[in-house]
Amino acid sequence: MQATMTADGIPSLPLEPTVEERAIRESVSAIASKYGPDYWAEKVKAKAPMSELLRELGDAGFLGIHLPEEYGGGGMGIFELSMVMEETARQGCPIAGLVFSSGIGAPIIAQHGTEEQKKAWVPDLATGKQLFSFAITEPDAGSNTHNIKTTAVKNGNKWVINGQKYWTTGLDLADKVLIVARTGTDEKTGRGLLSLFLADADSPGINKTVIPSFMHIPEQSFQVFFDNLEVPEDRLIGGLHKGLHTVFTGLNPERIVAATNIMGIARYALDKAANYARDRSVWGKPIGTHQGVAHPLAKAKIELELAALMARKAALMHDHGLPAGDFSNMAKFAAGEAALHCMDAAIGTHGGNAVAMEYKLMPYWPMVRMTKNGPVSPEMILNYVAQTMLGLPRSY
Repeated sequence: MQATMTADGIPSLPLEPTVEERAIRESVSAIASKYGPDYWAEKVKAKAPMSELLRELGDAGFLGIHLPEEYGGGGMGIFELSMVMEETARQGCPIAGLVFSSGIGAPIIAQHGTEEQKKAWVPDLATGKQLFSFAITEPDAGSNTHNIKTTAVKNGNKWVINGQKYWTTGLDLADKVLIVARTGTDEKTGRGLLSLFLADADSPGINKTVIPSFMHIPEQSFQVFFDNLEVPEDRLIGGLHKGLHTVFTGLNPERIVAATNIMGIARYALDKAANYARDRSVWGKPIGTHQGVAHPLAKAKIELELAALMARKAALMHDHGLPAGDFSNMAKFAAGEAALHCMDAAIGTHGGNAVAMEYKLMPYWPMVRMTKNGPVSPEMILNYVAQTMLGLPRSY
């Protein structure tokens, strides 16, 4: 979206959705509503990709809406992609894998890839013909990315990667995986110098083990072992030792689309709860007439709309090339809180029926709760806000 700018160079928010925004939301909703929660539940049970939905969204240009037109994208921005994420989730079809593929992978390749890399991969990302996974987290590193132990060593015209990653999501459904690896050590700080590589997900040398979990999504998460994984030298993304800088290109979009994904689930839950509160009568009147039912829903609605404003601001800042870290982190934090409160209020409204499969509500709770934790935990966001926005001493 092209927003007007204030005197200090910050995008101003239009008071009402534009015609273009309404058209995008309506079109995405029309596609996703043909699939809905039953389709999503089938894919969860089978641990299979939502190929049909992805194909239709891709054919309509929505998976690459934020990518450059010269590589098959829509030439828009993260603001528009966030609408796609929100509207699919609102129809009961949240696509967690797109947080990594479209939210992280695609912007990284589009911005930091060589011309050959962009031509090779961006068009397929734009149509959904290829999906990317993202391997950064390690058991002993967590949020301390500088402590990564996975290494990449140059051997002739190839890089050889060895190490281990944890909670790599969607690797079974992905065509390629972005891998953050240590390629040296900073002599002054002792921190690892990191680089980013792109490998085929089915490459020899990649061994993965499913992490059994209660996450109710089609995508599985894996513990991944790299055993002398050979990656051609032209699969280095963004330059040697520039991996952290390169990855940060995808982290603000990741936070924004993760936020809007669970905001879509929150809207799904609130819509169901409001309908239920209007229709269910006890003691001769709808339960929605009771403030004990209505007020938690109203409060959750207010929190959700405030989070939506922050996500909107973050996306516009990012798309206008302005520093978006503050707003992206706050949007992720606000969305995590608001979406969880929306789900809790919806569960309370449904009472015992909340756990009945007929009402298609509880399966979405684990995704909402865990998205509050990641990507980036609320505690790390508070650390960030305290240090960078309030000027307080570093606390970790």
